[in-house]
Amino acid sequence: MEPGALFDLMVTGILRGGLYALMAVGLSLVLGVMNIPHFAHGEFYMLGAYAAYLVHGVWGLDPSLAILGGALAGLLAGALVERLVFYPLRRRSPEQWTLNTFLVTVGLSVFMQNSAQTLWGSKFRGIRQYWPGTIHLGSRMGISIDRTVAFLIAILAIGVFWLFLAHTRLGRAIRAVAQDETGAMLVGIDIHRIHMLTFALSSMLAAIAGASLLSLNPAHPSMGLAPLYKSWYVVILVGLGNVGGSIAGGFIVGLLETFSSYVFGSSWQDVVSLPVLILILIFKPAGIFSRQLKEA
Repeated sequence: MEPGALFDLMVTGILRGGLYALMAVGLSLVLGVMNIPHFAHGEFYMLGAYAAYLVHGVWGLDPSLAILGGALAGLLAGALVERLVFYPLRRRSPEQWTLNTFLVTVGLSVFMQNSAQTLWGSKFRGIRQYWPGTIHLGSRMGISIDRTVAFLIAILAIGVFWLFLAHTRLGRAIRAVAQDETGAMLVGIDIHRIHMLTFALSSMLAAIAGASLLSLNPAHPSMGLAPLYKSWYVVILVGLGNVGGSIAGGFIVGLLETFSSYVFGSSWQDVVSLPVLILILIFKPAGIFSRQLKEA
C-alpha cells in the first residue's frame, strides 16, 4: 500500500471513528450508570437530525444554532423520557430491571420512529451543506468542511463531557452512582436526579451527532438504526458501561471499517466487523478494556 493511500485511510477512519465514539459514550453512560440496555439510542440521533433540519432547513437560521437546537432537543427529550418512563418503572417494578428496560427501549424505539413518520412522513429531509468548501490534504484527498466540523464538534463534545464528569460536583455524583448506587444514596446523593441527568446527557450526545451530520445523512424515521448498531458494537468491544474505553473503541471501529472497506470492498465492512465481535465475545467477553464482566 502506498504511503499516500495509507494516510488517506487513516484520516477517513479517524473522522468516522470520532462520530462513533460520540454515540458510544452516550450509550455507555446509560448502561454504566442506570444499567439500561438502551435500544432507542439511535432515535435520539434521529431527533437531533430533525431538530437541526427544522432550525436550518426550514427556519433558515445559522448552522451553529441548528446543531445547538439538536443538542437541546435531545437533552429535553431525554429528561422527559426518563421522568415519564423509567422513573415510574423503577419505583413500581424494580425487579427484572434489565429485561424490563430492554423491552421498554425497544418499544420506545418503535414509538419514536412511527411518531417521526407521522409528523414528517417517510421523505428524506436533508440540506445541501452547512458550510461550503473542501479541505485538501495532499494532492489526492479532499474532505468537506461539513465532515471536518462534525468531527471537531464530536471531539469537543466528548472533551467537555469528560471534563464535566471529572471536575464538577454533578459529574462526580454520576460516577459515584455508577460505582455504587446504594453507597451514593447513603452519602446523600439524589439518585433520581442523577438518573434523569444521565439519560438527558446521553440523549444530548446522540442528538449532537445526528444534528452535525445532517448534510451527510438526511433525516428520516429509520436513520437511527445504523448508528445504534455501531454504538453497541463499540460498547461490546470495549466493555459494557466503559465510558472512557468507548472513546478509543469508536476510533478502533472507524479504522477497522475503513481498512476492511478498502481491502474487501464497501459492502464487506460490516461483514468483517461481525467475526471480530464474535471473537471478542468468545475470548474476551468483558471487553478489550475491561477486566470484569459487568453484572446486570
